[in-house]
Amino acid sequence: MENSRVHVEPFHEAVSGAQQSSVQDPSTKARPARALAHGSLRTTFMDLVGRPPYESEYERWLGLGRDKLLDALLGSEEFWGHWWSEQLYYFLLVDNFQPIARATKEIPDKLAVGRMDYRTALHRIALTSSFDQRNPGSDTFVTVVMEQFCGLVVQKNRRDLESGKRAYDGGKGNFLGTIVNNQAEVIEVCVNHSKASKHFLAREYQRLVHAPGDKKTLANQARRLHRDPWKYLATARDWLLSEEYSQRLERLEPKSNSLFLNGLFVDLLDRLPTEEELDPMRTALDALADPRPLRSVVVRLLLDSGRAKIPEKDTITDPTRWIGDKYQRLLGREATGEELRVFVGIFHQPDCRPATILYALLSHPEYQNY
Repeated sequence: MENSRVHVEPFHEAVSGAQQSSVQDPSTKARPARALAHGSLRTTFMDLVGRPPYESEYERWLGLGRDKLLDALLGSEEFWGHWWSEQLYYFLLVDNFQPIARATKEIPDKLAVGRMDYRTALHRIALTSSFDQRNPGSDTFVTVVMEQFCGLVVQKNRRDLESGKRAYDGGKGNFLGTIVNNQAEVIEVCVNHSKASKHFLAREYQRLVHAPGDKKTLANQARRLHRDPWKYLATARDWLLSEEYSQRLERLEPKSNSLFLNGLFVDLLDRLPTEEELDPMRTALDALADPRPLRSVVVRLLLDSGRAKIPEKDTITDPTRWIGDKYQRLLGREATGEELRVFVGIFHQPDCRPATILYALLSHPEYQNY
């Protein structure tokens, strides 16, 4: 629901409750205070706010515990801004279908200050004209609402599909066990259905942990979330302190095109791209079955733009240390002795520039993942 008064759960009670549950549940006690290294710090930032750390954030967070970082990021404005972008992308509300109404754009801020819960935010998405335009006609609209909100297979729920279509067209129908009379009621029933809580939690677990969750555990969490949607942040915190997320930090996952572009700008410019910079590049990359060649072109363009923070070669007094630092910052790991030997040798060649080293790392297949 949306409240005129601020709901404190997202910032204080959610964290406190999650800390208590972490003590009670052994599955959430897995190494919460292990010191953050370059890789785990970089990955956690990208999972939660959609970008790697800024330079000042590396200095602040390296060596601190993951639990402290979660206290700072979960429920922040940037967390909810990234969450909102991910939801719009999930519903394919991008480019010409992106909602532009002021009230809609204010939703991430309301989430951040506790004036709106996640369920209400998703409900608002389905009520936008953009969602209606993206899914024209009764058959498409009701199918998408059933599938994307509740995870239902319409072929196995034909009766509910037909009832929803009748209501969409102004008739009456028994839709998912509730009598509905119009399009708005179809949306309301879907958004508030217990299956919607279950489906939302399953896809959020996949989005954050990059693995399917235990069905029994997720079902129990979904029942609690269905009763109280303000418990989302506490639930997410438990996931991010779990052994499963520790295992996620040990493996690489593919970057989406948005994540690649955000990361590239932060890594080279120490800032995020503007909407005017991001949208056309993401659209071009999304149109390709294999965006990796075009990603390499984008890397080259940004390196040659004159905006990237690249030192002059003669100012790098210790190439081994500089290259090792770039491995940590860009790939989230230490360079091997062989990698350092090869790159330092290339660096000392007369025609090699620092941008040459950076291009090799940023266009490498490993940088496509995080």
